[in-house]
Amino acid sequence: MGDSRIRRVSGTALPLRGDNIDTDRIIPARFLKAITFEGLEAHLFEDDRQQADARTPNGHPLSNPAYADATILLVDANFGCGSSREHAPQAIRRRGIRAIVGQSFSEIFFGNSVAMGLPCVTVPRAAADELMAIAVERWRKGRSGLYDVSVTRGQGEVVAEVRGRSRTISGSVIPPQ
Repeated sequence: MGDSRIRRVSGTALPLRGDNIDTDRIIPARFLKAITFEGLEAHLFEDDRQQADARTPNGHPLSNPAYADATILLVDANFGCGSSREHAPQAIRRRGIRAIVGQSFSEIFFGNSVAMGLPCVTVPRAAADELMAIAVERWRKGRSGLYDVSVTRGQGEVVAEVRGRSRTISGSVIPPQ
């Protein structure tokens, strides 16, 4: 059997600002009644999207067509805190996200994500802020999100490369303490 570990994820990055985003915001509990995980992606950040979109059309990044094909989710600190529901990383993965880059992750969310093949890369605050700023800047200039971001697993570290700014950011896939 070949090596099935994820070595590289590349694509458009979707910036999602906010510390302490809990699993109930990621996938509200009222959508957890099904026996399978099928269709969860349709309700990813449902309440947040409705509130943001009520203020501004496509106000939430997940509602914005520029990020429709995003494969990398950029987050802030303590992402996935709250309950231990596996539905949150399932909904994210089913939406097409293949890696998450952020300042920190809830330990249980991290474990559930990695177990299903959704790498969570921890980077310093300054690096996360820079990646998000680039993603938003590209969107404002009419470009679709942050292209050419790749997450590569190397010798015990993960490197997020932002082409166009020739920026390399080292991170870690070590579980949170």
